[in-house]
Amino acid sequence: MGLIEAIILAVLAASTPLLLAATGELVTERSGVLNLGVEGMMIVGAACGFGGAWLTGSVIIGALCGIAAGILMSLIFALMTLGLAVNQVATGLALTILGIGLSGLIGSRFVGEKISLAPHLYIPGLTDIPLVGRILFGEDAFVYLSLGLVIGVWHFLYRTRAGLILRAAGDNHASAHALGYPVLRIRMFAVMFGGGCAGLAGAYLPLAYTPFFIPGMTAGRGWIALALVVFASWLPGRLVIGAYLFGAVTILQLHAQGWGVGVPSQLMSALPYLATVIVLVLISRARTGGSTAPAALGTVFVPDR
Repeated sequence: MGLIEAIILAVLAASTPLLLAATGELVTERSGVLNLGVEGMMIVGAACGFGGAWLTGSVIIGALCGIAAGILMSLIFALMTLGLAVNQVATGLALTILGIGLSGLIGSRFVGEKISLAPHLYIPGLTDIPLVGRILFGEDAFVYLSLGLVIGVWHFLYRTRAGLILRAAGDNHASAHALGYPVLRIRMFAVMFGGGCAGLAGAYLPLAYTPFFIPGMTAGRGWIALALVVFASWLPGRLVIGAYLFGAVTILQLHAQGWGVGVPSQLMSALPYLATVIVLVLISRARTGGSTAPAALGTVFVPDR
């Protein structure tokens, strides 16, 4: 029972940054913008989040610093792709490279430092319930926030007029513009939301997962978050399943190495990314009714003067 509980808690912790980053990217892509710079925004969010928490001693301020860093990085992307109509794929890749270098510069003074991790919820009587107590009533605020964020995004996209307009901008920006909706402004706010979520996901790593910062600590999680959006078919509810699935693969490969499974450790470490590729291939082969992606995804929009 104790081992099962420990594995489930580890899966939740490993899945939370994936869910946060993927939720933000889903909103961005629903507006018709493909931002491949999630990894770069996450690692800058990790550096700024750790720095804010180390300087102030507050996890909340650290999380806010991570969010702000992600938003500022996303504004660079928005300026290039929405303001100057630059190719979104190339700009996203450049943003990732910029983020990796910038995070090393920001975080260089914090390497080797340590902070206190985010506190966990404790409700007397409930948290002490065997097996389910710590899982349901003993997590840190980031875990509950990630689930609440998915619910909020689902409600926004499918139960509000603003969400309908955002989806319209992603499916047919010309028609949305013809109806008088500010497509570029809608996409800018969607990109900023995605950047804030990516920054928070990156900040989660040093604030709640490991109490220190090291360069490259996101370790490709931004790319997995991008794949999760495709895995979920751009539907918020499926993101939860996908995030916890990939989180489970990550944790189980660590336990498999500990159990002495006769497989090279390098192959086990590559298992989460190998699983990502396999799932994407299976999804692409299983779709018989056409793509479920927003029709205008990745298409540059220049409004008529």
